[in-house]
Amino acid sequence: MKSMAFLALTLVALGSAGASEDKGYPDISQADLKAAIASNSVTLLDCNGSASYAKGHIPGALDFSTVKDNLAEKLPKDKNALIVAYCGGPKCGAYKAGAAAATALGYTNVKHFSAGISGWKESGEQLAVPAAKETGVKAGGCGGCGG
Repeated sequence: MKSMAFLALTLVALGSAGASEDKGYPDISQADLKAAIASNSVTLLDCNGSASYAKGHIPGALDFSTVKDNLAEKLPKDKNALIVAYCGGPKCGAYKAGAAAATALGYTNVKHFSAGISGWKESGEQLAVPAAKETGVKAGGCGGCGG
């Protein structure tokens, strides 16, 4: 009976060990992301949808929903360049579309900013807001889950 209980606990532990890990896209800290932005060594993909992007995004980010069809033209030629995808926050999975698209194009240094737009705002960082005519989208609502 003890061996069955041990086996059950072992299986539960093994099953949950990888559950919190995100398969394939390592996280980037906010400090590292800020440094990469400051040195112009990152391409950011905002995967929250155009309405959320219009309300505010991390400065320099591309609106993935509007560039996904011509993403190859928007990303650097260097396939080892840092590409960071983000969405609403730690529980949001919308970033995976941007990360997967960059990976499919052959980029090898694709990361996830898991704090997302919510973490960026909560830490007091500034948001960039495009002029309405740049996006053609009225502010409000969210096409992803970023707010």
